[in-house]
Amino acid sequence: MRKNFLGRFSFLFIVLAISVYAIIPTFKGSKKDEVVLHGQKINLGLDLQGGLYMVLGIDFNKVYEDEIKNYAQQIINILDNDGIKATVGEINLSDTSDPKHTITLSNAGDAEGAKKKIKDYFNTLLRLTTEGGATLEYGLHRNFKNDVEKNAVSKSIEVIRNRIDEFGVTEPEIVSQGSDRIIVQLPGVDDIERAKKLIGETAKLEFRMVNEEVSQAQVQGWYEKVVTEGLTYQKGVRFSDYVKEVNEKLKNDIPKGSTILFSKVLNPGTGESVLAPYLVKNDVPLTGDSLQDARATIDQQNNRPVVSFELKSSGAKVMEELSSSNINKRMAIILDSNVYSAPYFQSRISANGQITLGTGDYNSLLKQARDLALVLRAGALPVDLQFQEQRIVGPSLGADAIKKAEFAGTIGAILVFLFILVYYKIAGFFAVLTLVLNVLVVLACLVGLEATLTLPGIAGIALTIGMAVDANIIIYERIKEELAEGINKIQAVESGFSRAFWTILDANLTTAVAGLCLINFGTGPIRGFAVTLLIGIFATVYSSYFVGKLLFEFYMDRVKGQKVSI
Repeated sequence: MRKNFLGRFSFLFIVLAISVYAIIPTFKGSKKDEVVLHGQKINLGLDLQGGLYMVLGIDFNKVYEDEIKNYAQQIINILDNDGIKATVGEINLSDTSDPKHTITLSNAGDAEGAKKKIKDYFNTLLRLTTEGGATLEYGLHRNFKNDVEKNAVSKSIEVIRNRIDEFGVTEPEIVSQGSDRIIVQLPGVDDIERAKKLIGETAKLEFRMVNEEVSQAQVQGWYEKVVTEGLTYQKGVRFSDYVKEVNEKLKNDIPKGSTILFSKVLNPGTGESVLAPYLVKNDVPLTGDSLQDARATIDQQNNRPVVSFELKSSGAKVMEELSSSNINKRMAIILDSNVYSAPYFQSRISANGQITLGTGDYNSLLKQARDLALVLRAGALPVDLQFQEQRIVGPSLGADAIKKAEFAGTIGAILVFLFILVYYKIAGFFAVLTLVLNVLVVLACLVGLEATLTLPGIAGIALTIGMAVDANIIIYERIKEELAEGINKIQAVESGFSRAFWTILDANLTTAVAGLCLINFGTGPIRGFAVTLLIGIFATVYSSYFVGKLLFEFYMDRVKGQKVSI
């Protein structure tokens, strides 16, 4: 029988010490701001600590519209480089799922050359839908629309995850469901409305020049005209839809190449927002893609919170050209069709700027500045998200689940331990020790891997204990068979462990394959179950076989191989 007890017991004590060290903060708990050892606890899932569950729907029609607008402008630039003059015409939204854009050529004789040029550059992206004279109409290629949808979903998940990471949520679950839905689970979130706002904010940042050819008084007059006709903004209506409706109403008054947008100014008397119209040019020389960083800071002159931003080198160059050629003219800083500010260029600037936040008390402006900076840093959502379903799981439900799981686990453990001790005597005591070690290792691995424990995960731990008991029974019954055949006690123990090993390994490997499939193809609670199951398999093989064998060999060495209590 092997006698290298020192090395094997040393490794066992190291494993035991690390496991206990890892799980102490979880069971001891800590007061706020109190540091307990490493401070890392087991992360609890949504079903145990409560939080927010949301189903977000994706509107791809807006994505298609933005894509076709972008390519229409690119076509103009490419044709211009080739000496073909053209302008962007109206967008055709008769079928919102298949928007089309017209390109109007200055010379109808350039139509064939223009079509060839467009085909060379956008053959797999755009398709020619209709043509006539100097007008070409293009829509998105059907295969390309599929790619647009996939990219929109993957980028949306990435942006949402970035925002939630900065929001401070531990172990969020963000996955796609089908082709047009995203599932978001935020364990432990208590500020529900703020979380929803940060997730759903599209944060499309644009820098556009204000059209100074039309006086502000004239623009205000246009807006008052539509208000007089009954077109006012009502709460509950999407603001972007209202802006589109205003521009449609005033399309005969507004100069081509310009759009009316609004800033929201809080009326301190009524507490409601008043819309202030701006006529801005459609050309977008600079977008949020050029943003390097955004932070909530304090304007030293006014002692008010603002959002300070820094542009990348390419964006800084564009901003420098804009500012130098538009001194004493206004540039609108637009976020999601809302004009946050429209400062005058008083001198040439480059990489740095500020977004002011209107009126309000200091604390509310500071929170607004922080949230806006967070959204800008995390990136712009490529789609409009619709909150289709929302469930708030209260922490009391999770606490009740934990309490019941603890009660059931305690009763189950006592019954199992009593059975093992009565039926297998000292061998049963060794089995109890290996079961306790098994649970400690599983919990320590959950802490170390920063995995999330859910109700199905607790079920996985229970299954692990059952498998560990089964492994001990296989070993002990094999030893009994060897003893019944009259084999020497020491040899019977050795043979019992060696012959049971492959049975235990085979059973756990087949279970591990099922667990790996659950991790790869499952989501949410299913993956939580699979994680604890796989960790439990590793812990079971080590504790039940290797540690159990070590304890049995040490016992046999102490009794000189004269008796076996089993």
